[in-house]
Amino acid sequence: MKAPMMKFVSSVFLAFSLFAAGAAAQPAPKQSVWTFDRLDRIGGYPATVEGQPKLIDTPGGKALEFHGAPDAVFVENHPLAGWSSFTFEAVFRPDGGPEQQRWFHLASIDPKTGLAALPTGTSDPNARFTFEIRVAGDQWYLDAFTHGDTYNQGLMFKEKLHPLGKWYTVAQTYDGKTYRSYVNGVLEGEIALAYTPQAPGRASIGTRMNRVDYFHGAVLEARFTPRALAPEQFLQLPPAMRSGAP
Repeated sequence: MKAPMMKFVSSVFLAFSLFAAGAAAQPAPKQSVWTFDRLDRIGGYPATVEGQPKLIDTPGGKALEFHGAPDAVFVENHPLAGWSSFTFEAVFRPDGGPEQQRWFHLASIDPKTGLAALPTGTSDPNARFTFEIRVAGDQWYLDAFTHGDTYNQGLMFKEKLHPLGKWYTVAQTYDGKTYRSYVNGVLEGEIALAYTPQAPGRASIGTRMNRVDYFHGAVLEARFTPRALAPEQFLQLPPAMRSGAP
């Protein structure tokens, strides 16, 4: 092999080796857990409180209780950002109130506006996830939702009703092909989705990011996993919470 060709091959090999080494050096995304037992930081990230959400004692530990507007907490992190598959879980207690409540919102920051959501009454282009509920009398049903450049999908099933005033686990997952939602580990629904990872941003708990559709209830815990978990791997309610303890 001639010298120029050998140099070229060596350069390509070196570049590939450096790229591979760099890729290997990148830490793999890890599962993270957010507990709601303090107000200044959540999940290790700065939190901003509005209104008077209240720390309460529950059979599962401390939780954060919301009483509608203007109670809310904003966290400077979008925990699913950059992930191509995921599980987004939460333990919560819906207590009733208005029909529509957006109680957990993750959103990417728009680089053009520097915002994670646009004001009420405008079309919101930001990539996002929400956990929402719809109140129907003394019951509720789940609305899991995600939006991005290539997708706009909710999983909402009005016939799948659950009693208010009790603790539940909810989850939404994506395995690279299918988007699914669950209540207490039971599949609510699923659909094929052309999902693309979302950019960094922030989160709101107790309200939608633009401060509408406030929540009446409590949130105990959230967990974020960079893969689609099976239902038997989901968060589980402590036994006392399964009995309906407030």
